[in-house]
Amino acid sequence: MDNNKIYSIWLGSINNVGAKTYKKLIDYFENAENVYRSNNDDLKSIVNNSRIYKNILEAKKIDPYRYVNRLIKEKIDVLLYNDDGYPKLLKDIYDAPPILYVKGTIKKIDDLSLAIVGSRNATAYGLSVSEKISYKISKHGFTVISGMARGIDSFAHKGALKAGGRTIAVLGCGVNIAYPEENKKLMNEIIENGAVISEYPLDYLPLSGNFPARNRIISGLSLGVIVVEAGIKSGSLITAKFALEQGRDVFAVPGNITSAYSKGTNELIKQGAKLVADINDILEEYNFREDIKVRINEQLINTLNNDERKLYEMIKDSPRDIEEIIDYIKYPVAKINYLLSSLLLKGLIIRLPGNKYEKSFD
Repeated sequence: MDNNKIYSIWLGSINNVGAKTYKKLIDYFENAENVYRSNNDDLKSIVNNSRIYKNILEAKKIDPYRYVNRLIKEKIDVLLYNDDGYPKLLKDIYDAPPILYVKGTIKKIDDLSLAIVGSRNATAYGLSVSEKISYKISKHGFTVISGMARGIDSFAHKGALKAGGRTIAVLGCGVNIAYPEENKKLMNEIIENGAVISEYPLDYLPLSGNFPARNRIISGLSLGVIVVEAGIKSGSLITAKFALEQGRDVFAVPGNITSAYSKGTNELIKQGAKLVADINDILEEYNFREDIKVRINEQLINTLNNDERKLYEMIKDSPRDIEEIIDYIKYPVAKINYLLSSLLLKGLIIRLPGNKYEKSFD
């Protein structure tokens, strides 16, 4: 780990040094090591808040390596804004966090992602819809982004996990804190199949003021935000607002017009959010984009089991009739029909007249 990263981690770990103060200091001192070695007068001229100023002075007495060693011990990665691994979509927003703490892995394929958000106090309908939508978009190769809150968020993560897909939780506290505590097991499963991430340093408590800022990261990581169920004052509407400001798509699931739990989502639809009645309402927004079509199909292919892949590899080269398939695969007809149905449902092949099949995407 180079000095720039070590001192950047040190600066980011200081209490009350948020994204704005961090950027302001780097703009003036050029790098975090210069902040560490700065004289007090220069520092005071830049930091107007007396509490933050005192916190930085106290932090300058601490060896920067101490915090880094703890991160290494707890297997927590750190991504700086200019690092290659920093999420591409997030880098595009105007107030991207300068530092991300990551427990788990962020991969290139996570650029193809959708956020699912909604109320903590959700109905059984909302929880079921959240899980089902998450499951289906995950099966189509999307990484599911959410906030690991109880309610809609938790079921969004669970749907992706059930589908064998990837999911990322954005926390409003340090990544070493399970919040709510009841989601500790879920948090561990997310880490195994994606990541929990935060702009806040270790041990940073889940204060109420953290969550609106956290929501800009949820939308910033995503191509679009799906609001499943939300009251008129739900924090998920803040996420939808950030999505609009960031140029991301906003989807909303309609709900009972007499239910307070759906007033927010119904209002979003009135304001122009895309109504989601089934998974196709989401997918059709991306099918016209060639870059996304390529990524969706690549990820779908990666989900195939050995038998599905063997059949797909045969069909993708040229159209095949059922007799050719039976002769080549040498599986029982019932199994071949099952595999063909699976590939058809995933949208990887299409059926032609004359009982022929061909690859659906070029």
